[in-house]
Amino acid sequence: MSTDPTQIPTSHLAAGEPAPLLTPQAPADPSQFVPNRGSTGAAESMIGFQLPDWSPLEWIGYSSLIVVTILLTAVAVSTLWWMLHAWRSKDNLDDSQFSENPLDAAHSFTLLVPGRHEEEVMGQTLDRLAQQDHPDFEIIAIVGHDDPGTERVAREAAARHPELIRVVVDSSVPKNKPKALNLALQSSRGEIVGVFDAEDEVHPRLLTLVDSRFTETDADVVQGGVQLMNFQSSWWSLRNVLEYYFWFRSRLHFHAKEKFIPLGGNTVFVRKDWLDWSEGWDAECLAEDCELGVRLSSAGAKVVVAYSPEVVTREETPGTFVSLLKQRTRWNQGFMQVYGKGEWKKLPRLRQRLMARYLLTMPFIQAATGLLIPVSIILILTTKVPTAIALVSFVPLAPTLVLLAVEFTGLREFGRVYGQKVRARDYFRLVWGLLPYQIFLALAAVRAVFRQLKGLNAWEKTEHTGAHRDEVATEPQEAPRASQQEPALAMTGGDR
Repeated sequence: MSTDPTQIPTSHLAAGEPAPLLTPQAPADPSQFVPNRGSTGAAESMIGFQLPDWSPLEWIGYSSLIVVTILLTAVAVSTLWWMLHAWRSKDNLDDSQFSENPLDAAHSFTLLVPGRHEEEVMGQTLDRLAQQDHPDFEIIAIVGHDDPGTERVAREAAARHPELIRVVVDSSVPKNKPKALNLALQSSRGEIVGVFDAEDEVHPRLLTLVDSRFTETDADVVQGGVQLMNFQSSWWSLRNVLEYYFWFRSRLHFHAKEKFIPLGGNTVFVRKDWLDWSEGWDAECLAEDCELGVRLSSAGAKVVVAYSPEVVTREETPGTFVSLLKQRTRWNQGFMQVYGKGEWKKLPRLRQRLMARYLLTMPFIQAATGLLIPVSIILILTTKVPTAIALVSFVPLAPTLVLLAVEFTGLREFGRVYGQKVRARDYFRLVWGLLPYQIFLALAAVRAVFRQLKGLNAWEKTEHTGAHRDEVATEPQEAPRASQQEPALAMTGGDR
């Protein structure tokens, strides 16, 4: 028999005994709420809140918005942290530059210069390389058997410098840069092999400084600085130039310190015995420089990066927007290929492997973000977004504004160091071009993923016209030494 007093019928009470003053009764409608105490349902007691009453489309849209927010915030914060690495401490800045007083030459060099349909720029590049003040180097120009214009220019340069320049003809089909490099590697004689692009403007002291860097650090690889110069050519060239400035000036130093680094495509110098070990460059990879860097990092090679503004290799941004899109697509697709090969899994530390996974999957992240952006925009324009979701969507704005402030400072420093006049409209273009450039990066990533899924691996070449030579006639100012701390940028960093 139940002892619950609420279940005792009044007939069971003794005669004359008063009924209980309070006789709790369960509500007739279980869905009713107890005043001031909320629902008494078991399911809600377990989770503590009610799920929003959203339609499936709203769930998809709001979830997409949150995912985009998280991705954009993570990318912005990590990018900001890495791009400021060189200025976060005196030691970082000190280690990022070539020596002021280089040691005597101790190595021999072979410089590889592949060129395809580069007759407008390759002759000047070869002449410039021949002016190196190093006592022991050779230059190998690699041209295609079906490219008579570039071959003619290369042979004319070889005739001007017969003791320095040799021409190698690549008959492979289809052609690409790593195949050309591997062909020339077979006949290279130097202890150290350097790679340059056909449009590069190379400083005459570079080899002497690189040689000293190898001796000072006992490095297996030395990555020199590369800098795009024609920042006033187009709206995208400004951001492209700053990308290179922060990448080579700071971010690559961070990756070298962490012992995981995707190498640059030129002004990179590798001991020949390491290239022999790796059997040269991967001829099937669209980012052969990144692939070589990942493979060497995984094998324990020591990579050192050095950037001194007065001796950087100068280049130009792609001449058209379509050319830039193709270039960035190729890089992204190459990163995906490197990720798929899995060499990064051989890195000894978990931190390195996580960094490699993040960096090499960036095209996927950018592609996903690019696909979700229009969904989020449509949702914002057509649907009343809940206040909490709307507030969360503004989170990436904080690191983005800091990033923009750093770019302002970087543009000013770039103009000062390289003797270029930065105009008010350049700062304006920096601001209004921020969102379009991010959309462009997402578009290039989506295109790269599409090409990779379709198995399209053809090499899309970037055309060059020598714009960096036309616009830059002055030598850069002497680079600030580490003791000066480059204060304009150092103030944005952390510990001093």
